[in-house]
Amino acid sequence: MPAAAKRFEVERVQTGVRLERRVLKVLKALAAYKNMTLGDLIEGIVLHAFEGKVAFSAETLRKIAELKGVYELDLDARASHHLKEKS
Repeated sequence: MPAAAKRFEVERVQTGVRLERRVLKVLKALAAYKNMTLGDLIEGIVLHAFEGKVAFSAETLRKIAELKGVYELDLDARASHHLKEKS
């Protein structure tokens, strides 16, 4: 039987982060698909990114591509730092 994963006690805070609407829809749908909270999903993505690691398996990347199609998300990494709010 595998050893239990080590748990880390943390203090979480509520925040008011603004995200692009379709990005948020894909993130929420992915969190639901993975049976986790949106906060847990974002924390995992960020912790992987901080170490320069890929946050998702090939299977999950395929699911993300599917969800991007469902929510008409046509943005990719090249759009980062080039997004402008509608007036």
